[in-house]
Amino acid sequence: MSFESKIYDFIVVGGGTAGCVLAARLSARTNARVLLLEAGGARLPKGAPIPAAWPNLLQSSACWGDFTTKQAASGTATLLARGRGLGGSSSINGMVFARGHRSSYDAWAADGVTDWRFADLLPYFQRSENAQGRDPMFRGVGGPLTVGPASRPNPVLAACLAAAGEAGHPLVSDVSSGVEEGFGWTDLNIVDGKRQSAADAYLASAADRPNLDIVTRATVHRLRIEDGRCIGVEYSAGRLISAGCADEVILAAGTIGSAQLLMLSGIGPLAHLRDVGIDVVLDLPGVGANLHDHPISNLVYSARRPVPAGRNNHAEALGLLRSRPGIDAPDLQIIFVDGPGHIPYAAAPEQGYTISVSVITPRSRGTLRLADTTPSTPPLLDPNYFGDDHDLDTMVAGLRLGRQIGQASALDMWRGAEVSPGPDVDDDEGLRAYVRSTLASYCHPVGTCRIGVDPMAVVDNELRVHGVDGLRVADGSIIPSVPSANTNATVYAIAERAADLIRATYPEALI
Repeated sequence: MSFESKIYDFIVVGGGTAGCVLAARLSARTNARVLLLEAGGARLPKGAPIPAAWPNLLQSSACWGDFTTKQAASGTATLLARGRGLGGSSSINGMVFARGHRSSYDAWAADGVTDWRFADLLPYFQRSENAQGRDPMFRGVGGPLTVGPASRPNPVLAACLAAAGEAGHPLVSDVSSGVEEGFGWTDLNIVDGKRQSAADAYLASAADRPNLDIVTRATVHRLRIEDGRCIGVEYSAGRLISAGCADEVILAAGTIGSAQLLMLSGIGPLAHLRDVGIDVVLDLPGVGANLHDHPISNLVYSARRPVPAGRNNHAEALGLLRSRPGIDAPDLQIIFVDGPGHIPYAAAPEQGYTISVSVITPRSRGTLRLADTTPSTPPLLDPNYFGDDHDLDTMVAGLRLGRQIGQASALDMWRGAEVSPGPDVDDDEGLRAYVRSTLASYCHPVGTCRIGVDPMAVVDNELRVHGVDGLRVADGSIIPSVPSANTNATVYAIAERAADLIRATYPEALI
């Protein structure tokens, strides 16, 4: 049975990072009626606020539990974690708050994406944050997110940072700013010893507004499209509900959810939609294309002395660097972890630490496709890790650079032995095999609703879906090429800018 709800000015699909920002910003004007729909619950697991407990959340109800398809490079599937519940991935992630290097945003212009360079996004990065004591030319003060380095860093991570300097890498004052290359203490979303999610920072102060309806445990079945315009959504929350929309529906369901919902609604690649039995509303071939992610590989060390228990996020320091001389921009991230990383083929040491390496500007591209027509069925996710051999070569170069740091004298008092891959694995062939066999996701998928003007683009420069009025996408799915950092800070900026774009479109409803 269908129940017709009231008409809203704006419907935001997805209560994660971007959705919380949009719901709070759009409902700030009292005459704008806003509906926020979230598939997960309003309450998160008990351990969610505790920074050091975040790895446990990946096995909880707050994580969708998606796995990739079996990857050609490794022959295995890998967990591609994303948050489920208010706050989305900001409620379960590792709390690193870092912008990519400015070069990785400026690269978007090469695809015809105007007005989305680093300088264009900078005001929105600044608007989102309260970063006290930093360069005001690049950092913001007074925003909802209070960010900063760990207040009491783990000493083993301080030794790793010193080792990076000893290995010849610059030690910088604000590695999260987007304008520095080198190693430093990254900003974290930790306030007074607790996680600060998007729900905490943005939604909590807006939740009681009479013009904002928040519906959790809501499964959106499809977008309602009539005469080329999105006029609402159909969703179930105990019963089937059809919600109407006077102005716009904004998809903020993330790289996986937004593309999935477009295809379930008949918007996507024609041949694929027909194959799964969905009536085609609009042939938009780029939906679900361009899926890519940061792969990660670990150098695991045993420790010759006990490593203090992590009290922050376990990964308080990182570096942004170039894999080889002569390339145009940083293409590697190295992040230090205060515990032994997972070793698929052996038991981890009781005491240890990890130097993790990620290809931070990967060239490999994959796809998201529907498994069937049921909204609750997980889609088929193929990021095609190492599909471009350049990424594998870059990872091997990163492991060698990481090993140089790992052997620096600053770590002598901590270093036991290299447990994984082990000193016997030293030639390129062996390191390539190690990277493949230990393939894991850094959980930063982007790109399935890419911004642009070419035939494979899904949204235009104002995030409006090509060929459909009254519909935008504002989340990590619009990113054409992943920034050279953990992606959460960028998603906040995208959502802040989307709110401005919507304000400009509907000045009668919003200030």
